[in-house]
Formats: sequence, structure tokens, C-alpha cells
Amino acid sequence: MAKVLAINGSPNAQGNTAQLLAAILAECTAAGHDTEVYQAGGRAVRGCLGCGACWDTPGKCVQDDWVNELYGKMKAADAILIGSPTYFADVTAEIKAVIDRVGFVSRADGHTMARKIGAAVCAVRRAGAIHVFDTINHFFLINEMVVPGSSYWNLGIGLEPGDVQEDAEGLQTMKRLGENLNWLLGKLS
Repeated sequence: MAKVLAINGSPNAQGNTAQLLAAILAECTAAGHDTEVYQAGGRAVRGCLGCGACWDTPGKCVQDDWVNELYGKMKAADAILIGSPTYFADVTAEIKAVIDRVGFVSRADGHTMARKIGAAVCAVRRAGAIHVFDTINHFFLINEMVVPGSSYWNLGIGLEPGDVQEDAEGLQTMKRLGENLNWLLGKLS
């Protein structure tokens, strides 16, 4: 049994991003994997200071906040989903802080994200989601993670919470991503 961690970067814990992540996690749970959702969106956080202290204290950012807790969960996970709504064609500030800080901390801690599975999930009202998708995937790829594909870009369309439930193609994309994630977890175990 693998551990799949989903990070919700939306301040709305039950919104469209959460619902897209849930569609993937349903596939993972059905396959017997241990799943967890970490609510990052809506929490106060500072970006990376570029101070380099993580090289002196491997596995820990000098800014002692929830990002250190999240890093521990990411380090323990076999697969990591990062979900974000589209804010002005990019990720939320919380997700950007996670990307920058965890990126440096994991490198200083022996490249702990390497060879884990990573999948980006984007909620969007209309446009800009591909940039969100790219931002998250850049984090995965620079950290030597394995990125599975799906039947389309990993995005769902909707404005109000629950609108993504009307996006049949988006939900099918999440289902297929969950299936591909399960297949890949099986191959890597």
C-alpha cells in the first residue's frame, strides 16, 4: 500500500480544487492506497528567504511554520498531488511558498523528493490553468519526480464551488489520472 498526499492550495477547503483532488483520491482509495489531504490554502505563510539555513539544518526550514509539517508529510509520501486554483494565471501564494521552500529544503536534505510521483491539479474559471499546471510540474521535474499523464491536461472548469461537477471531461481526466497514478505506483513498488 502506497501513501498518496494531496495538497489543496485553495483557501476553499471544499471548493473546486478540493473536489478535483477528491476525484483522484477516490481512485487511489479504491486501489487500497492510504490517502491524505493537507489544507495549505488560506493559511498564513511566508515565501522563501533565500537564506540558505536549510543547508545547515537539513529537513527543516528556518521559518518554523506549517511548511515544515507539510514537508515531513511530503517526505513520507510515495505520491504527491498539488492542487491550486488559477489566480491571475498562476498558483496561489501558499502553493508558491510551498514550491520554493520545500524545493530548497528537500535538496538540502538529500534530494528527498527524487523518484516520488507528482501530479498537478488545476481549477480554473476560464483560462490560465496551463501556466498553473506548468508551475507545479516545474517543481516536480526539477526535483527529479516522476509525472504521470492523463487523457487531457489535469484541470477542471468552474467558478463557484461545485461547478467542476458539471465538467464531465475534467472529472474524467481526474479519474484517468487516478488510474494512471495507481498503475505507476504498482510499477514502482
